[in-house]
Amino acid sequence: MSETTAAGTLGIGELAQLTGVPVRTIRFYCDEGILASEHSTGGHRRFDGAAVDQLSLLRRLRGLGLSLPAITDVLTGRRSLAEVVAAERAALDVELAALAWRHASLRAVETAAPAERAARLDLLAAVEDGRSAHDALVSFWRRTIAAPIPEELATAIITMSVPDAPSDPTPTQVVAYAEMVRLTTDRSLTRQLLYRAREERQVIADEAILLTGMAEAFELAEPLLLAGQRPGPGRALDHFVEAHAAVRNTRDTPGFRRQLVGRVAVHRDPRVRRYWHLMTEVTGEHNPGVVQAWLLDALDASVATSPRTPPALG
Repeated sequence: MSETTAAGTLGIGELAQLTGVPVRTIRFYCDEGILASEHSTGGHRRFDGAAVDQLSLLRRLRGLGLSLPAITDVLTGRRSLAEVVAAERAALDVELAALAWRHASLRAVETAAPAERAARLDLLAAVEDGRSAHDALVSFWRRTIAAPIPEELATAIITMSVPDAPSDPTPTQVVAYAEMVRLTTDRSLTRQLLYRAREERQVIADEAILLTGMAEAFELAEPLLLAGQRPGPGRALDHFVEAHAAVRNTRDTPGFRRQLVGRVAVHRDPRVRRYWHLMTEVTGEHNPGVVQAWLLDALDASVATSPRTPPALG
């Protein structure tokens, strides 16, 4: 009886024959600590019967493209097979999203008019992928928050202002998202938004209440916007103005409306409007910024048509 059979273990050659894994590959797995082995008195590697199943599993996992560290975790019991597969799948989702972004970017450059191709290339080359673009937008909106506010409120503002990067974007979406990122690199726009936010925080009693009131006004205004109605007076505008008046401990008057026009002027900046328009191109849906722009136009129209209070005589 051979030493292998007597000892109840397998030599490296036998293990290779049983599993179809080359001897040199088995040695590599042993050297890397992936596959356990012992040494005989003669210094040869010996394997127990479990090595056959372990090598079989290892081959299948490698066939799925799993990394050796992940496979090692499974074989050593540090992580379950389900955990490793889920993690690898999530990592693959990230890679696929990056490839989809790159493909759409290349297509956007390819289909651009010759005179526009260089400018489009510059625009898209500045944005590595959808994830980094999303992070850049989040960073911008966080910078515009002037004072410490509850994290849930900051998260709500950012969620409202930053769309998820499409996982399988079209060339149009990639161009729009990249232009959004470029707009947020405009330092003068950042300064204006930050300056206005600081001023507003000094006079607004509760920003959460303001956001709630504005959301209600948006719900009233959005159907009008979708119906193509021109910005004008009505319940939506009244609710919008009342929300601003309430957190400033005042009431809706023609004089307050004129003051409010000045206070929200930054949100009528063409760059801000462009941002919300681009966001619509990315998501395919109207967003709160577009609805707010409609309400701001309605506010401006109401102020333009309202008579000013005549000066007191005397």
